[in-house]
Amino acid sequence: MEAVIAVFALLFVLFVALGAYATVKVVGAAKRRVDETITHARRTVEDHTLRAKSFAQTGPAGEIAQLRLKLRTSMRSTQDALHAGSAEDTSLKESLGLFERLSAHGHELDAELRRLESEPDRATLTKRLPDLRERTERIVHAADSLRWAARDRASRFAADDLDTLSAQIDVETGALRHWQTTESSTAGSSATGSSATGSATAEPGAPSERPASTPPPWPEAPAAEAGPTTEQTWPDTPRTQRAEEPTRPAINPPGPRPTYPWQKKPRPESTT
Repeated sequence: MEAVIAVFALLFVLFVALGAYATVKVVGAAKRRVDETITHARRTVEDHTLRAKSFAQTGPAGEIAQLRLKLRTSMRSTQDALHAGSAEDTSLKESLGLFERLSAHGHELDAELRRLESEPDRATLTKRLPDLRERTERIVHAADSLRWAARDRASRFAADDLDTLSAQIDVETGALRHWQTTESSTAGSSATGSSATGSATAEPGAPSERPASTPPPWPEAPAAEAGPTTEQTWPDTPRTQRAEEPTRPAINPPGPRPTYPWQKKPRPESTT
């Protein structure tokens, strides 16, 4: 029983501590938010007041108000740009360190200008204005250089990222429209084949380009002496030549033929 009570007591203490911690955090966040709101409101009021003094007052007082307004605007813009860029680019950490050192000189100059706003001696104020103007210009120029360098760096990174993204999108769109690549390659191969065929047929001496010519006729067979023969075109045989030769007369012996004893006389034919 005592152990159960101890466990419940420990849980109660833990819940109380957790609630107290959460309350402190919420109160601290609310306080910071209120402080930021008050600071922003005070700064806005001061800016409007300086702007009104720069237009309403003339002489050294009005110029001091213009210097303060110019200094505060430049320093605030540079601070916002560097803090916003350092969250994405760690190379701006060194720039932030340089800006903190520049801010010390800016706050010192702003405090000096604030004190000089209520200076009754106008002659002394007029003598110090050139030095104050030069210091303000140097600080503003340094702050502007840091701010524009950070913006140019961010713009360069954005342009490089956009170029890389555009190249990847082009590759992806080409992969999605793969049929266009296939059709273009097929058309190119067909055009290459047709051009190769055309060049092959365009060669001199190709039979396909020349019209078919009629072969020359065979020479006619020589006509025979006895009469024309249109069927036979080969040379005549020796038998045909002997048949076509004219009959020659027989050669008569110069005298009576001798009668030999072995030759028998012809037997007279029977009349019966």
